[in-house]
Amino acid sequence: MPPLRLTYLALAVWGAVHPMYWFVTHLRETGTGPAGLFAAWFATPATTGLTWDVTIAATALTVWIVAETRVRRNWEAALAVPATILIGLGCGLPLYLFLRTRPVR
Repeated sequence: MPPLRLTYLALAVWGAVHPMYWFVTHLRETGTGPAGLFAAWFATPATTGLTWDVTIAATALTVWIVAETRVRRNWEAALAVPATILIGLGCGLPLYLFLRTRPVR
């Protein structure tokens, strides 16, 4: 596997594990559940701005994945959509790049 693809894969794993560590840490410390996590994302103007920034970028990525997957017929790359929605942009983007750069059969 080329080094660039390995880099994308490593970033996808990191983007899944590292943010999740902090989310789980927050949930354990506060005991507020998902509602408390969502509230924390909008607790200050800085976190609200960052939350919207990531949400807009994730939406743009999802639109791009859907559009390009339909054109390229690379259906495996569509796995990056649920990864982006359920895990986050830090996982979904590098996962899509990893799946997109695989050799065409």
